[in-house]
Amino acid sequence: MKRSGAFPQYRLSADAITYRKGDYPGHVNGLVGVDADLVAANILSGATIFGVAGAHVPVTIASSDVFLAHHDDPYVTTYPWTPGGVFGVKYANPATKPTGNGKSIASCGNTDVAVGHTTDPFVSTYPWTPGTGFGVKYADPATKPTGQGNGVAFCGNTDVGVAHDVDPYVSAYPWTPGTGFGVKYADPATKPTGNGRCVAFCGNTDIAVGHNTDPYVSAYPWTPGTGFGVKYANPATTPSNGGYGVAFCGNTDVAVGHTTDPYVSAYPWTPGTGFGVKYADPATKPTSYCPATTFCGNTDIAVSSAASPRILAYPWTPGTGFGVKYADPATIPSGSCYGVAFCGNTDIFASSGPGQLNAYPWTPGTGFGVKYANPAGITFAQHNGVAFLRGGFWLS
Repeated sequence: MKRSGAFPQYRLSADAITYRKGDYPGHVNGLVGVDADLVAANILSGATIFGVAGAHVPVTIASSDVFLAHHDDPYVTTYPWTPGGVFGVKYANPATKPTGNGKSIASCGNTDVAVGHTTDPFVSTYPWTPGTGFGVKYADPATKPTGQGNGVAFCGNTDVGVAHDVDPYVSAYPWTPGTGFGVKYADPATKPTGNGRCVAFCGNTDIAVGHNTDPYVSAYPWTPGTGFGVKYANPATTPSNGGYGVAFCGNTDVAVGHTTDPYVSAYPWTPGTGFGVKYADPATKPTSYCPATTFCGNTDIAVSSAASPRILAYPWTPGTGFGVKYADPATIPSGSCYGVAFCGNTDIFASSGPGQLNAYPWTPGTGFGVKYANPAGITFAQHNGVAFLRGGFWLS
């Protein structure tokens, strides 16, 4: 039997998976007009839904190792770490420990670790094996840094830089996993103007050094195998005082933690050009000096601070800058924080003292979760640098 007359008309809804019999006129924008979430970024890479190919590649860390540089023997301490709040049993100390208080720490992929410290040779490096720990200490560089190693960073697996007290204030070396230091690169033609406090690489194209005298941050082109290029022009608005923490956000931005108001300054960054016009200060600024700065991908930025709440975090948008400060963690560190680091996009750590390695779940767009318990047996007077070495594998 043929049915005649008009059918009732309905519209599909993104809020329901059921629908009634009837006539459903098409949307001018197709199914995306019905459900705006039907886009590639929301579909797993390799899957296709209603003709939309997925592009999302979720990344989580299945396991990692967390490194802490600190005052008091053994000066460096390391634990296995599993996101979700599980500290493993502390790794054995290196057979040859750093010779003085640990000031900074960095990992080279999952093969090596470097510790900057207060006494000669000022930097100590070790092979690292996830699940096993420290190998036999690498030989010291033939030309050692000239003062305490306040900051250390690797450039991929090809180079390592140390920011230190005493002229030339930054020293850089070729690096080979399994071998260690090469012959020190020539000093930059225009050296930092005072004691180097921190160092960071922007991929393998640039290097920045925070230091304690005007202009408080100096940046240079970087070429693996060659070293420093001609110093970039200073930012038009320099940090207000000593640069104690520097970090790049990919190759689009750079931030400097420093000793006076506004305590953190951030700038657009262009490899080959350098600093752009300083971003506006965050609406809620830190209240004391910021010894460390770090980015979580290109979505968030965090700084450590000497005053309450001691760790502050903000949404971050390249080209725009700081968003509205995230709520402080419910349990703030009990002492000044000197180091801060994200573990992927799942956790955040702040090193303080005494006796605290503050770890929290982290969710971009939401912020801090409930503080994890401190690892057992952590009693050192002051914890300085914190870093992660990804010892497990990446899930996608």
